[in-house]
Amino acid sequence: ESSPHLPAPKDVMVYSYNFRSLLRWSPVKVDRGLVLYTVHFKTGAVNQWDEMNCTCITQTECSFPMSLKRRWTVVLRVRAELGQVTSDWVETDPFVAERNTTIGPPKVNSVSVSSDSLIISVTPLFGSEAGDFIQYHVSYWENATSTTKKETKTSNTLFKIENLTELTLYCFRIQVELMTNSNLHLLGLQSVPECHRTTIS
Repeated sequence: ESSPHLPAPKDVMVYSYNFRSLLRWSPVKVDRGLVLYTVHFKTGAVNQWDEMNCTCITQTECSFPMSLKRRWTVVLRVRAELGQVTSDWVETDPFVAERNTTIGPPKVNSVSVSSDSLIISVTPLFGSEAGDFIQYHVSYWENATSTTKKETKTSNTLFKIENLTELTLYCFRIQVELMTNSNLHLLGLQSVPECHRTTIS
C-alpha cells in the first residue's frame, strides 16, 4: 500500500561559522525515484515566504544568500518533493547570525622571532560591518612554565609580544572577540597553540 504522503526532512538545523550560514537536513529515503528539496525563508520584518535559490535541489543543504544581513531574524523552511507529491514543510527556530554564528580562531599568517619578541600577523575571518569592533585576545606562556599565562589584547592584525627571554620557547593562542553596534559580544574559538623559540641577542 503506497502512501501518497512523503515523509518530511528530519534533523533540520542551521549551521553558521564566521557568518557563513547554511541549512542542513537528513535525506528523505524512498523506495523509488529521486527526492528533491525546496527551501524558503522569511525575515522578522516581512512575514512572507521567499525562495532561497534552493528550489528542486538534490543536495541536503542550502547556503544563505548574501542578501540576508547578519543582524536580521530569519526563519527557514524545507520540504521534500517527489514528482507531484510533497512532504509537510519543516520550519526552523528564528535564527540571527550575529548572535548564533560560531567565530573560528583567526588565521596566523606569519610569526617573526627576535631575541625578546614575537611579531604576529593574523588575517580577519570575516568582513566587518559599520560599528563593529574586533579585538584579538592573545594568551602566551613559556613552554617550561605553562601554568603562568600572560594575556594581551589588541585590535591590530599585526602585533608584538614583548619583553621575552632569549633562547626560550614561547607558545601562544589567539581568539577573536567581536563587539557589534547592537552591543552584542561574541567570543570566538581559541586557536591551536603555536610555539616559537626566541633567538639570541
